[in-house]
Amino acid sequence: MKVPANLGKEEAIGLYEQMLLIRRFEEQSDRLYKSGKIKGFCHLYIGQEAIAVGAISSLRPDDYIITHYRDHGHALARGMDPKVVMSELMGKVTGSSRGLGGSMHLFDVEKRFMGGHAIVGGQLPLATGLAMAIKHKKDDQIVLCFFGDGAVNEGEFHESMNLASMWGLPVLFFLENNLYGMGTHVDFTRSGGREIYTSADAYGIPATQVDGMDVLAVQEVTRQAIQRIRTGEGPVFVEAMCYRFRGHSVQDPMFYRDKEEVKKWEARDPINIFEQMMINDGILESEDIQEVAKCVGQAVSEAVDFADGSDEPGFEAIDQNIYS
Repeated sequence: MKVPANLGKEEAIGLYEQMLLIRRFEEQSDRLYKSGKIKGFCHLYIGQEAIAVGAISSLRPDDYIITHYRDHGHALARGMDPKVVMSELMGKVTGSSRGLGGSMHLFDVEKRFMGGHAIVGGQLPLATGLAMAIKHKKDDQIVLCFFGDGAVNEGEFHESMNLASMWGLPVLFFLENNLYGMGTHVDFTRSGGREIYTSADAYGIPATQVDGMDVLAVQEVTRQAIQRIRTGEGPVFVEAMCYRFRGHSVQDPMFYRDKEEVKKWEARDPINIFEQMMINDGILESEDIQEVAKCVGQAVSEAVDFADGSDEPGFEAIDQNIYS
């Protein structure tokens, strides 16, 4: 995508820094998982950084976000403290859910980040409910709902799309199509070989497809969708085509993927592409890139040290925060 004429140095650094923070945070999470300091499930966002940063940078602070279990990148792009996120991954009391939620359940109510959700498609009806509440209160916030290509085969996807359309709800359905539902390629799961975003036609919801490896393209499409939603025209559907560079989870050896396919997509690394684009257009210089890398490295290192030095929940946590 062509660089917008109004893209300044400060905004470019902000986008680059957020994408690089997610990448380095996830790489460190991989190492910590393999060393046994992160337990349970852990799904990395490496390769999809342009989507989280491009979409979330287009929101207002009072807009809502709800997402799936590959949620670290969304949380960081929304501005959650890396120390708090890393603490939650490591099961420490300083985490966002006091170490009781883990990798798939990051929350920050103050930032209107309404959580990662482990049930495939489970966040879709919750997003619809949030949007319904906004409309009932006659407010003008929107709900940005991320989900993966595997979720489109769930009943909640169709029910949520139908209700959002019928009631004209302010929700942006944002599909991150990384081509694989666990180990199954999307070509084996989509109906009739059609592009997934065309499924929105059945519900009268305007839809578009965007290059999810281009942060500026994602940002522009998201801004256009938000503008339409805020004017009361109802939901919008965006499908971002992308690729996760790692397996479904940290434990996935990726035997089902062709090495040439992986190499092809890695050549379109969203961070490298943006970096080169900014340098070629004279918006950023190599010194800026080095400074951002230094700051990001320090932030991730501090997050690990903070989490490592924090306490684990005690036995008293067993009967806390339960209904009865």
